[in-house]
Amino acid sequence: MGRPLRVVGLMSGTSVDGVDVALIETDGERIAHLGPCLTLPYTDESRRRIRAAFGAETGNEITRSAEEAVTAAHVEAVRRWSSDYGVDLSSVDVVGFHGQTITHRPEKRFTWQIGDGAALAKTLGVRVVNDLRSADVAAGGQGAPLVPVYHAALVRDLPRPIAVVNVGGVANVTWVGEDGALLAFDTGPGNGPIDDWCARRAGTRFDRDGVLAASGKVNRGRLLRFSENLFFNKLPPKSLDRGDFNDAWVDGLSVADGAATLTWGTARSIALAERHFPAPVRQWVISGGGARNPTLLRAIAEETRATVVTAEQLGWNGDAIEAQAFGFLAARSLRGLPITFPTTTGVPMAMTGGRLHIP
Repeated sequence: MGRPLRVVGLMSGTSVDGVDVALIETDGERIAHLGPCLTLPYTDESRRRIRAAFGAETGNEITRSAEEAVTAAHVEAVRRWSSDYGVDLSSVDVVGFHGQTITHRPEKRFTWQIGDGAALAKTLGVRVVNDLRSADVAAGGQGAPLVPVYHAALVRDLPRPIAVVNVGGVANVTWVGEDGALLAFDTGPGNGPIDDWCARRAGTRFDRDGVLAASGKVNRGRLLRFSENLFFNKLPPKSLDRGDFNDAWVDGLSVADGAATLTWGTARSIALAERHFPAPVRQWVISGGGARNPTLLRAIAEETRATVVTAEQLGWNGDAIEAQAFGFLAARSLRGLPITFPTTTGVPMAMTGGRLHIP
């Protein structure tokens, strides 16, 4: 390994929960050290401003307001992280800044992650790499998922084939073969429709610990019809926008039954991903917000009929994986290493990406 870079990775997912900050030391190929991490929740006002921009394809007052909110929240998160853990930002080589996806339409060769990389670099006094999806999408790739090359580094010493699933607003999977071969794609809905249902019907932002779903009964007829969605048969690579799957398919059910059915829908869509794997996996590793939902984990185990573990059970910090990944990708970007591949995003050839901003 060459001299590891000290990198801060930043992530804000489609659930718009908050900003994840994580330190990673890496040369972009191997992981030398994983440092402290922190999540700073968005304020309700920032969340409102960001959600108002979802689906936009041109800049306007709403998207500018949202970008200001995103950038300010990331500045505050990094400064809070630096203060809480006593890490001097002058010791950081680069920041990997995902930004906030507001629109993802790869079929139009369009993806938009808001967040002002230049302003972040200037304010923090640290180099910033952002805009990590655009080059892939412009070349005909899906621009997602981007985390697979980091997943491969994480599972380097584990028995393979193995599947690593991140359950955020949308769920995605990385299949890593015995020889390190990669296949990755979005599997379907993650927490997004469950969160939307809870906000719409239960007056809560999400189903904490899956308690609401656990109290309900799965509507098997609805679940079967959901399973017939053409997306699940579509060959990878494939990716989704946050709004491509919603909660409308359980309308008319009770609050608890709707939550249960949506939760099993997410689990079913994850299990259906295996039909695309080159070989069966030895275990499924679940990370992201979904790993904190015991009802969803039980549903995934039931649907996959396989060994299911959480990232934490492997000693990983599941909440930090995506932030760590964008630090890892920033290091790869600086070295000109590929971050997307034909088997992960469908891009014609392995490609690097990202835009560097100097303070």
